[in-house]
Amino acid sequence: MSLLEVKSLNTYYGESHILRNVDINVRSGEMVCLIGRNGVGKTTLLKSLIGLLKPRGGDIIFKGSSLIRKEPHSRAKLGVAYVPQGREIIPYLTVEENLLIGLEALPGGLSNNKKIDPLVYELFPILKDFLPRKGGDLSGGQQQQLAIARALLGKPQLLLLDEPTEGIQPNIVLDIENAINQIIRDTGIGVLLVEQHLHFVRQANRYYAMQRGGIVASGNTSELSQAVIDKFLSV
Repeated sequence: MSLLEVKSLNTYYGESHILRNVDINVRSGEMVCLIGRNGVGKTTLLKSLIGLLKPRGGDIIFKGSSLIRKEPHSRAKLGVAYVPQGREIIPYLTVEENLLIGLEALPGGLSNNKKIDPLVYELFPILKDFLPRKGGDLSGGQQQQLAIARALLGKPQLLLLDEPTEGIQPNIVLDIENAINQIIRDTGIGVLLVEQHLHFVRQANRYYAMQRGGIVASGNTSELSQAVIDKFLSV
């Protein structure tokens, strides 16, 4: 059974019809990559899944139950985590304080959960050294690691990542790729990834290609053809 099933999803910005009858699914223990040029609706889909945008039609099924009427904080507590494009860490809080915010998604919230899982330091060792630093003092790549670590502290079953390698130096890109692969192996979560970096795309099990708000191609990334790459990953 799928962890996530998106059925005929339609989302608008005002009267602009952005998502058009989108159908996708993600299983536990796999990474699925969403590809497409800028402006085709990839971020809109992730925001619809986490509840920041309200679809006008279709359904979002997570672990067999509909999310369509649930607010973002409820979806987080059910096990859906979202790392937005741009990271959105809180710059004036320390790294440790940013991480603690991730515990809010656990049962009982931050008031009953004070311990940071050492797994995030195993995945991103630099964070342990930078705990007292302000989040805004970190490099872009370090902020991205912090944002992913914060999301993982809520023990999600589904992780939504919006272009996690955008504007990040190549060595940090590899660190992030390795961390995501490790967390899938160790915990069996599902990952839905929006990405343009071809090497990271090929880490995924399957892909969906978007164009004009709809899904126009899909398959195993092992069979991703050069024609599809040229069409959907070229700038």
